[in-house]
Amino acid sequence: MSIDLKKAKEAILSFDGLTRKKPIAKISECFEKVRDAYGGCAADLGDDAAAIVIPGDDYILFAADGIWGRLLEKSPWWAGYTAVLSNVNDIYAMGGKPLAMVDIVSSGTPEELTEIFEGMAAGVEKFGVPVVGGHTHPDPGQASVSIAIIGTVSKENIIRSDRAKPGDDVIMAVDLDGHQGPNSPYSWESTYHKSRAELLKLYGGIQTLAAEKLLTAGKDISNPGVIGTLGMLCESSGTGAVVDLERIVRPTAESHPDQPEIPIGRWLLVHPGSGFILTAGPERSEKCLKILKEAGFTAGIVGRITAEQKIVICAGDSGVFEEIIDLSEDSITGIGKTG
Repeated sequence: MSIDLKKAKEAILSFDGLTRKKPIAKISECFEKVRDAYGGCAADLGDDAAAIVIPGDDYILFAADGIWGRLLEKSPWWAGYTAVLSNVNDIYAMGGKPLAMVDIVSSGTPEELTEIFEGMAAGVEKFGVPVVGGHTHPDPGQASVSIAIIGTVSKENIIRSDRAKPGDDVIMAVDLDGHQGPNSPYSWESTYHKSRAELLKLYGGIQTLAAEKLLTAGKDISNPGVIGTLGMLCESSGTGAVVDLERIVRPTAESHPDQPEIPIGRWLLVHPGSGFILTAGPERSEKCLKILKEAGFTAGIVGRITAEQKIVICAGDSGVFEEIIDLSEDSITGIGKTG
């Protein structure tokens, strides 16, 4: 497999799934001013979910996600379904158990509203997490879909995104039992054809990694794609990473002969239905891979965490490297450790 590293870099840095994270820095600054006004958060901005401190052995996990307008325009039904999926992923990414959701939906037509809520209902049935309330704007204007979710996780087992350490292996885990998403070349749909039991087994693999304390950090692969998501994890951890693109977990002509092959440059930008970037000490990586594969993921070690705060890609043993971003000089979200 011949990989053009410069083209891969250009695709990653120009991808709006990554560049649209930039405004988070200003948002973070606004709330930094009032951080002393609240307490009781073990994790907040920068993680997939906030961890709220309560009495007992668990945290309450609290997250929210909105759906990209371009998906809503193409399919209100899939927007509703994906809103559920994205929020469920945020809770599992922290090693937790999702409990319930509320929604905020805007739409100018009754037909569009119905499609959105039918998609949500399908997600509720699929993942077993109820929508227990929300708010609807049935007024003219731009349609939007957002969901907030709560869950729980053991205080001992929580997976954070800011704990990666130099020398850790970077593990990529994706459910490849799927196909390119129906409404975007940058999505991979792998959940709708599965039963709830199959999905619980799949996500149970992440929960097992958390329960056995095998990971140093983790994050679900979201809109910025594989490298962008890893970049956010490293930004939070104050680290960097080197990734070998030849080791990236992805569908191939051999594994999916009935589907058009997705070029590596595009696959790096894909938002999979169920996909995670995880870090672990090298002595624990093989056990992590075993658990992930037994759960139903295709998983592999794709790189390593470095002390130098740079995200770098390579292709095999060519000795050629391409720096994607220097996090000590630039940022993705602006949230993270420095120095």
